[in-house]
Amino acid sequence: MKFSTISTLVVALAAENVVASNWLGTKGAAYNKWHETELERWLSDHNVPYPAAADRKDLIDAVKNNWDAYVVSPYASWQTPDLQSYLTQKGQEIKKGTEQNKDSLVSQVQGVWTDTSDSVTHAYSNTHEWILDSWTDSQLKAFLDKHGIPNPQPRNRDTLLKTARENYQAVANKLNQQDVYYPGNWLYETWSESDLKAWLDERGFPAPQPTNRDSLVASVRRNSRIASERAQAQYSSLSASAAAATNYLTDQVLEGWSDSKIKEWCDSKGIKVPQGSKRNELIALARKHRERLAQSGSDAASSASSYYGAATSSAGNEYAKATEDAQLQGQQMYGAFGYYTDLVKQKLGIQTSAGSNFNTLSGAASKSAASASSQASVQASKASKSASSAAASASKKAKQEL
Repeated sequence: MKFSTISTLVVALAAENVVASNWLGTKGAAYNKWHETELERWLSDHNVPYPAAADRKDLIDAVKNNWDAYVVSPYASWQTPDLQSYLTQKGQEIKKGTEQNKDSLVSQVQGVWTDTSDSVTHAYSNTHEWILDSWTDSQLKAFLDKHGIPNPQPRNRDTLLKTARENYQAVANKLNQQDVYYPGNWLYETWSESDLKAWLDERGFPAPQPTNRDSLVASVRRNSRIASERAQAQYSSLSASAAAATNYLTDQVLEGWSDSKIKEWCDSKGIKVPQGSKRNELIALARKHRERLAQSGSDAASSASSYYGAATSSAGNEYAKATEDAQLQGQQMYGAFGYYTDLVKQKLGIQTSAGSNFNTLSGAASKSAASASSQASVQASKASKSASSAAASASKKAKQEL
């Protein structure tokens, strides 16, 4: 049987596409850049067995076979309370009658999950961007002091975190550490065992048994990405309400949003997003258009000043009520997104009793008071929705005035 020239070319092209697809699927994975010790550490942290004499290819294959289940879509193995909490933080109402149905909850989480293979690859290729996010101010300061890095001025959480991120690689180089993508115990040298236990308790992760320093570090390291995802879910909800109340998108809010959240914002404003846009391009696009949107809305904002004041006051009262309930101050909010509380306070313009509640929140949280509670998440979500509702009402009245 003879093949025509065209048939031969079609077959060759198809084969080339398959090869290219396979190459991208393996060469593009984040773990392909990892040092062998990082591959072994990841497998050990996730209790994945591997031969003692495994070579690099064997280690990569072992990580690859378990990557999706533990990193890309880890929610499949979450417990019911974790699934419920995540949905609440995302502002999703759990379908009636499915509150205790794990399979249904997993399906609902899957529907709002934003991580993809590409986003996870980006995350684990730039670990410094998120792995320090859940650290307290004192832990960040201790990290800088330990490695002789001058504390920034003014010394606040944003500057401490920024300085720690910028010096992450330099610290690893100084310590002759090659494991910067999935870091070893060197990153947690300044943490006490009580710090490690508190971190796990506040986020609802069980302490390993038997408990020792190495196992505690492994548990914190293994769960840091999940903790970052949960924090971003809560932060996105609150920052969206803050942005709605002020009708302006700050750099700090924008940087905290996920790629999908930025796209969602652009869609809501009628901004066309080029297909395949990278994160830096998305941020640049949002920054470009926010100025135009802010300018076009300045007249309406002026006419609505009295209504805006009432709206932010209402939002503040709702949030104050939520923070007072069930000692929300230290139990859930800081454990999930710590320093974002100050941002929300500033954006909502809370200066009265709500402001003192936020101060209480940060103070209590810094002491690592207690474990996270799902009830607190519900209250925070209600407050966030109330803020959005109040702001929407103010905007509607402003348009009527115009």
